[in-house]
Amino acid sequence: MYNTKNDLPLTVRSNAVELLNLRLADAIDLGAQAKQAHWNVKGPNFIALHELFDTIAEHVEDHIDTLAERITALGGIAHGTVAAAARTTSLKPYPEDITDGLQHVEALSSALADFGGKVRKGIDEAARLGDADTSDLFTGISRETDKDLWFLEAHLHGKR
Repeated sequence: MYNTKNDLPLTVRSNAVELLNLRLADAIDLGAQAKQAHWNVKGPNFIALHELFDTIAEHVEDHIDTLAERITALGGIAHGTVAAAARTTSLKPYPEDITDGLQHVEALSSALADFGGKVRKGIDEAARLGDADTSDLFTGISRETDKDLWFLEAHLHGKR
């Protein structure tokens, strides 16, 4: 940890950095999964899904930046390389052999839901640590993740 004039105690900052780095790895993985879907989708709803997947990837990219900047603001080091994310991600691997639009919607919505659940747990974990700002950061990410999940799942409801 680097020295900072941030008045949060070192233990709070260290624990928050660890929590944030876990979600950073997941976010980097999730962003790559959204791009995998974006690049490889085929089928009758191609353009709508292609654009939706790209929008989700852009939202996740914003989350990545927000998480990494909070880590460094707390005096930590953001572990944002692809190699670090691959070692640390808790998300399931994305299927690399699918092209059907609804298969991508199903796979990406599962990954997004998993990420959203972990971010929601982060809200409470950061609050327990005494880091209201990190808790609030997770709340913002959670809100947008839920909205993106809603957009994805809307494509599945016609099939249920």
